[in-house]
Amino acid sequence: MAQLAVYIHWPYCLNKCPYCDFNSHVAETIDHAVWQRSYGREIAYWADRIGPANVTSVFFGGGTPSLMAPDSVAACLQAVASAWDLADDAEITLEANPTSVETGKLAAFRAAGVNRLSLGVQALNGAALNFLGRQHDVAETRVAIETAAQLFDHWSMDLIYARPDQTVADWISELEDALTYEPEHISAYQLTIEKGTPFFADHRAGVFELPEEEAGAAFYDETNARLQDAGLARYEISNYARPGAESQHNLAYWFARDYVGIGPGAHGRLMLNGAVRATRQIAAPAGWLDAVQRDGHGTQEEAMLDVLQLRDEVAMMGLRLSTGIDKAAFAARVGIPFERAFSQTRLLSLQAEGLLAIDAHSARATAQGLVRLNSLLVYLLSR
Repeated sequence: MAQLAVYIHWPYCLNKCPYCDFNSHVAETIDHAVWQRSYGREIAYWADRIGPANVTSVFFGGGTPSLMAPDSVAACLQAVASAWDLADDAEITLEANPTSVETGKLAAFRAAGVNRLSLGVQALNGAALNFLGRQHDVAETRVAIETAAQLFDHWSMDLIYARPDQTVADWISELEDALTYEPEHISAYQLTIEKGTPFFADHRAGVFELPEEEAGAAFYDETNARLQDAGLARYEISNYARPGAESQHNLAYWFARDYVGIGPGAHGRLMLNGAVRATRQIAAPAGWLDAVQRDGHGTQEEAMLDVLQLRDEVAMMGLRLSTGIDKAAFAARVGIPFERAFSQTRLLSLQAEGLLAIDAHSARATAQGLVRLNSLLVYLLSR
């Protein structure tokens, strides 16, 4: 039976963070019963399209899924279990912010079936939390971390570094603070400025400046060193985990396995009728709800991916991993061997520069290659 990962998108937040370009919205009122029924209908639709599958992970992302009613989370999981074979050891992750309101719901989410929590800490510094537009303070954050550690066997925290006026020494101190809670998984992201966000306009206007590129590299190097010393190995360019605590759902993306996207703006990659198809749901919450109530699903786009598109996706995902691209899995997904998919001249050049390591079974970016991954991919995939 084929393996499947399920992503469920909750589109609402208490407020829109100024750095965020995700499909998230602020709403005064939410009819949770309507959302619960709509998720169930779209899950049933995709179950009919996909057929039998073994669900190895379910991920509630957003937005802020901890704003969902716990009953809705339980209903979604029941719909997944009714539609497919939900593995006994399936990883069920829910993203949460450490506000007092959301922390108060964590026990209910655990009871609903969530067994892994992804906590959006972002910073352990009050001024930084204010700058990032977060709705929680440091005290609330600490309570949320302690509560998550008590309730969940598996939990992760997100952190953002290379913020304006932050020094490497500041970041090391903050990272050491986070490590005192002994997390089994940390996602550490360098602050980036995305078009269309308030931060993009402020940065262009000179309201704040980011650390220089050389300083950004120092942040990255120190993150690797400190987390690896603490026993959290880097398994993906921004993700660190103790052995066995890697995010199984995210690995489905990075290993280019099948996943279905449920909810507004959710994306999917599915092998249907012998071809990999990219799916995208309607992004606007109201539009998605209308379509699901009318048609049973909110799919806006479904397209078959050709060999070059598959090659590019598998390479862009796989080279983020410390283990790199498995050649056998690459050939099975893309339809051609790894060696035939890329320019031999470019592969040899990247190896000669020490950016890419290739053996009989895999191809992976070296430590230096990960630092320069964007330029590596541009060179390798250009046509």
